[in-house]
Amino acid sequence: MTRVLGSTQEVPPRDALPWWIAPVPKAIEDLGLRLVWLIVAINIGGTAFGFWYYRFQFTETPMSMWIFVPDSPMATLFIAIAFGLWAVGRSNDYVTALAFFGNIKLGLWTPWVLAAFFEAFFGLNGPLMYGFLFVSHLAMVVQAFVLHRITDFPVKAVAVALAWYTIDLTVDYFIPIVGQPAAADFLAVQPHHTRIPVLYDTIIIGGANAFQIAAWGAVILTIVPLFFALATRVQKLESRQSQ
Repeated sequence: MTRVLGSTQEVPPRDALPWWIAPVPKAIEDLGLRLVWLIVAINIGGTAFGFWYYRFQFTETPMSMWIFVPDSPMATLFIAIAFGLWAVGRSNDYVTALAFFGNIKLGLWTPWVLAAFFEAFFGLNGPLMYGFLFVSHLAMVVQAFVLHRITDFPVKAVAVALAWYTIDLTVDYFIPIVGQPAAADFLAVQPHHTRIPVLYDTIIIGGANAFQIAAWGAVILTIVPLFFALATRVQKLESRQSQ
C-alpha cells in the first residue's frame, strides 16, 4: 500500500464497486490521493477565485445571506477540508458528505447553465473564462467520485448534507427570506444563487423561462448526489458481506 506524499497516511484500498458508482479509474484515484495536498491546494485556490468571482454579488446581497451566495466556492472548500482532514488522520464523514453533494451538484449545475445560456455567458466572460468555468466545474465532479475511498457515507452524514443543500436550494429559488423582492417582481431579478446574465422571465426553451431552467437543474442535481451517496453505501456493504 502506497503512502500519501508528505504524510504517514496510507492510500486506502478500493472497494469492489460498479463502474457507474466509481467511474474514475483506480490509477487516477490513487494518484489523486497520493498527491492529496496538491489537490487541497488547488481547491483552496479555486475557493479564493470563486469568492473573487462573486465579489459584486456580495455587495448587493445582505450580509446575513452571504453564506448562500458562493455555492461553488463553498463546495471546493468542503472538499479541500475533507481531503485535508483525511490526510492528517482525522477524516470527517459529515464534511465529506457535504463535499460530495456540493461538488456533484455545482460541478454539473454550472456547465448546465453555461450550456443553456451559452450566448449570454460566452459574451459576458469571453472564450477563456467560459472554457475555464466549464472544465473546472466538471473537474469538481471527477474529484467528488474519489471520496468513496475515504468514507462509507453514513446515513446521518448524508442526511446533514441533504438538509444543507435542500435549505440552500429553497433559499436560492423558492422562498424569499432576506433581501428578496416582492413575489410579483421575483422573475425580473436575480435571487441568491449564481447570477445568470439574462432576465429570468425570458423564454429560453419551449415555454420554460430562464428561472425555471436554472431551478430545474438545481432541483434535479440535489437529488442526484443523494442517489449516488446511498447507492455507494449499499454497494460497499454488499461487497464486504460477500467477502
